[in-house]
Amino acid sequence: MSAAAATVTDTRIPLRGHLRHTGALMRRNLLWIRQDPESMMDAVMMPIVFTLLFVYVFGGSVGQALGGGHDEYVQYVIPGMIAMMSMTLSQGVGTGFCQDFNSGVMDRFRSLPIGRGSVLIAKVAVEITRMIFAMTVLMIVAVLVGFDIDNWGGMFASVGLSVVFASSIMWGFLTLGVIMKEAQAVQQTGFLILIPLQFGSSIFAPTSSMPDWLQTFTDYNPLSTLADTARGLMIGGPVAHDLWVTVAWSVAITAVMAPVAIHKFRTKN
Repeated sequence: MSAAAATVTDTRIPLRGHLRHTGALMRRNLLWIRQDPESMMDAVMMPIVFTLLFVYVFGGSVGQALGGGHDEYVQYVIPGMIAMMSMTLSQGVGTGFCQDFNSGVMDRFRSLPIGRGSVLIAKVAVEITRMIFAMTVLMIVAVLVGFDIDNWGGMFASVGLSVVFASSIMWGFLTLGVIMKEAQAVQQTGFLILIPLQFGSSIFAPTSSMPDWLQTFTDYNPLSTLADTARGLMIGGPVAHDLWVTVAWSVAITAVMAPVAIHKFRTKN
C-alpha cells in the first residue's frame, strides 16, 4: 500500500474505528507478552537490581553528604528511581517496534484497513502497562529497603506523572524504531541519550556539588524536574515549579515527536 493510499485509509476511518483498532492491537500485544513472559524480565529485574545497587553501594557515602546516612539516602533516591524507570523502560518500545518491522509484522499491519496511528498508540499503551508493573515492583522493593510511604496520594501522583512523561519519550523511541534498520542500533542510540540525561540529573545525588555549567544542564533536564517533583509529592518539599516544567516537557515532546513517528510509519518503505 502506498503512502498516499495509507493516508486516505486513515482519513476514512472514524474515531470509533481507531479506538476499536487500538483496543484489538493492545490485546494482541498483551497476548504476545503472555506467550513470551521473558519479555517482562526487564520490568521485573530492573527495579530490583538498580534499587539494591544504588541503595547499598552509594547509600552510605551520599547519605552522609545529605546529612544523614543510609536511611536518608533511601528517602532521597527512591523518588529519583521513579524518574529513572520512566526513561529507561521507554526505550524498549523502540527496539520492539524495529523488531516487528524486521519480522514482517508491520508489513502485515500496514496492508490492513486500520488506522496507522492505532498501531503506534497500542504499542505505547502496552509499554505503559509494563511500566506501571515495574513501578509496582519498585515500590515493593523500596519498602523492603526502608522507604517510608507517608503520602500515598503523592506516590500515586508521582507514578502518574512519570507515566505521562514516559509516554512522551516513547514517541521519540518509536521514531528511532521506524527509521533505524536494526534493533541493536535503536538500543545503542537509546543508551547514548539515556546516560547523560540520567546521570546529569538529580536522580541519584544532589546537584549542588556539580560544576556550574552542569548545574545549568540539570536545571532544565526533565529527569531532574520529574525526580524533584516526585520527592516533593512523596516526602515533602516544593512541587509547583518542577511539576509545570515536567508537564511542559511532556506536552512539547509529544507534540513534536508523535506526528513525526506516525508520518515516518506511514511513509516507510
